[in-house]
Amino acid sequence: MSKVDAAKVGSLKPKKKCCKSSKRCVRCPVVIHRMRKLDTSDMTKKELSKALKKARAA
Repeated sequence: MSKVDAAKVGSLKPKKKCCKSSKRCVRCPVVIHRMRKLDTSDMTKKELSKALKKARAA
């Protein structure tokens, strides 16, 4: 999968079922939910990438 902008992860369409792998995929419903809970409007690019890394950690 190509590299996805961390700011746009919350607006992606989630997959039907969670993969529950060791490092979750970007379109996993859990990852998208975790990113939507954050206020990403005032975050820097570095903070966004760290938040995405934390959200993908299983």
